[in-house]
Amino acid sequence: MMSSLFTFLLVVQALVAATMIGVILMQKSEGGGLGVGGSPAGLLSARGAADFLTRATTILASLFVGLSIVLAALASVGGAGGSAIDTSLSKTAQTSGAAPASALTGPAQQAPAQNAPAQTAPAGDDPLAAAAAAAAAPAPAEAPAKK
Repeated sequence: MMSSLFTFLLVVQALVAATMIGVILMQKSEGGGLGVGGSPAGLLSARGAADFLTRATTILASLFVGLSIVLAALASVGGAGGSAIDTSLSKTAQTSGAAPASALTGPAQQAPAQNAPAQTAPAGDDPLAAAAAAAAAPAPAEAPAKK
C-alpha cells in the first residue's frame, strides 16, 4: 500500500516539475536576467503581480516543495520498517586460522621465490594487509642471465 502511494506521488511530482519548467520558460523576460535593466516598477506593479504565469509559478513551486516534504517523510517511514541492505559482499568468518592471502593474490604469486625469504601475512581485520606487506618487502635478487 505504501509503495503504490509513494510511486503515485513521485509521478505527480515529476508532472508538477515538468509543468513548472514549462511555465517558467514561457514567461516574458523583464529586460534581462537577475533584474539587470528594465524598470523596477514593472516587477511590483499590480499588473505584474496579477499575471497568470506568475501565480501559476508560485502555486506549482509551493506544490513541488510540499510534495518533496511528503515524499521524504514517506521514504523515511517506509525505509525504517524492513532491512533492504544488500549483504552479499559482507565479510564472512574464517573457519581456519590461515590468512586470506589466497583470495588477494593469483596462483603465480602464491608460490614463494627460490631465494626470497619467507613472508608471513599480518593477522588482522584488514584484507589488504597481506598485499601491502608483499609490496613493502624487498624484491628478490635475480640471477644474471647466461649468454
